Amino acid sequence: MTDATVVCTGLSFSWPDETSVFDELTWSLGVGRHGLVAPNGAGKSTLLRLVAGELTPTSGSVGVQGQLGYLPQSLPLAEGTVDEALGIAPIRAALHAIESGDVDEAHFTAVGDDWDIEERTAAVLDRLDLGSVGLDRPLGSLSGGQVLSIGLAAQLLKRPDVLLLDEPTNNLDLAARRRLYQVVEEWKGALLVVSHDRALLERVDGIAELHPGEIRWHGGNFTAYTEAVEREQEAVQRSVRGAEQEVRRHKREAQAAQERAQRRASNVKRTKGSLGVPKIHAGTLQRQAQESAGKASAVHEQRLQEAKAKLEQAGQGLREEAKLAIALPRTRVPAGRTVLECEGAQVRYGDMPLFARSGVDLHVRGPERIALLGANGSGKSTLMKLIAGQLAPASGTVRTPVERVAYLSQRLDLLDLNRSILDNLRAFAPQLRDEQMRHWLAQFSFRGARVHSAAGALSGGERLRATLACALATDPAPQLLLLDEPTNNLDLASVAQLENALGAYEGTFVVVSHDEPFLRAIGVTRWLRLERGAVTEIPGPQDG
Repeated sequence: MTDATVVCTGLSFSWPDETSVFDELTWSLGVGRHGLVAPNGAGKSTLLRLVAGELTPTSGSVGVQGQLGYLPQSLPLAEGTVDEALGIAPIRAALHAIESGDVDEAHFTAVGDDWDIEERTAAVLDRLDLGSVGLDRPLGSLSGGQVLSIGLAAQLLKRPDVLLLDEPTNNLDLAARRRLYQVVEEWKGALLVVSHDRALLERVDGIAELHPGEIRWHGGNFTAYTEAVEREQEAVQRSVRGAEQEVRRHKREAQAAQERAQRRASNVKRTKGSLGVPKIHAGTLQRQAQESAGKASAVHEQRLQEAKAKLEQAGQGLREEAKLAIALPRTRVPAGRTVLECEGAQVRYGDMPLFARSGVDLHVRGPERIALLGANGSGKSTLMKLIAGQLAPASGTVRTPVERVAYLSQRLDLLDLNRSILDNLRAFAPQLRDEQMRHWLAQFSFRGARVHSAAGALSGGERLRATLACALATDPAPQLLLLDEPTNNLDLASVAQLENALGAYEGTFVVVSHDEPFLRAIGVTRWLRLERGAVTEIPGPQDG
């Protein structure tokens, strides 16, 4: 695998509507584990699709040396069986035919060198904790996380030299994430992974940051990358402050020069009147004063424009501020106040109960910050809908004795996608005046004309910010906030903004998430696990 490489030279790509994604992008990838980061919409997935050959460059070239494996974000695996998704169904069929005595040459051609394919497949599936999943099992009977793991297994069976992974931990529960982390840690070839999962990015050897027209490489894992970015931003901020001071200095000098010119012109006028200077000499003096003032003004204006250009250039290195400057005192919950009581709450699908026979018991008091963990399919989202009042319990009770509960589902479906951000806020918080709404949205980084953007045109991170802005502006404000997988599909800057918003929230929240760094960053104080239909208290998960 020492020769495994990807080389892109002068790579340009535009969509059919002529929207440009890349222009003359040149970069290369060798052996090692690399993360690829950038804001959503920057073209990370498009770049992987170009390398994988799913898209054709507008110009330039892509070269891959070695066997390529590629796991996209969305897998077209809605139908069929597990062995079909793994790409081994024809080989298995040929093997079984040979074993039954059929010596047709086509069967031997289909098998090739893969006589051990079922043993190798079993080993890969065991590695991903999918050993109990039969090869003839329909994909439709598997969870989304299991389907994604099957997709990863299909790529590993190719024994690739170059492996491309696009947001591979989306929809994976904590146990499946950790198995993927192990695959990454043990990888010996060339690996490029697009991800916002910081725990995954801590396991790479370098971070590639995609910018318009270039890729910037940073050695080390995600911690090393963030430290380098912080140092870079500190230097940029110093440059900006210095440029701002220079602009202010040149403005003062230009103003002082203008005032001196005005005084000289005034002196010439007084001299002309009081001393009886001949008109021809007075005119000469006046022209000289005006020419001198004009030259001085031009010099200072040039210096001022040069200083402004330096300021603009320095400012181009500043990154968008990740933090949201918000305060949410109206969400405060007094210590000891009952926020949630579930007593034997049960949901049934037909005659089948979802939870344990006794139902779910859960009591929450005061401003607790709760993480709800559990394997995919364990019923976490259903429990959140019960708490939010979107589902009625088939038996037992659910009580939320607070004035308002806000529920942000995985689909972020609170907003009217056809209305602007401002109009959505107006529907949630009619008590606010227009200037108050604009001030509130500015705290969530929606300023100026951005407040008129249609909710349906927002990126995932922007839609989450807009949803939070609307949900938290209600009167009364929500004292119980429910969030279901809020970091899925968010870029790193958007995750940081969400962490900041939840840090300012003073009520109780319950968050379903498998993102351990995120859960730690938001100060979770109580960890719950939903397993075998029962909710139990657990210690916070350990690093690993």
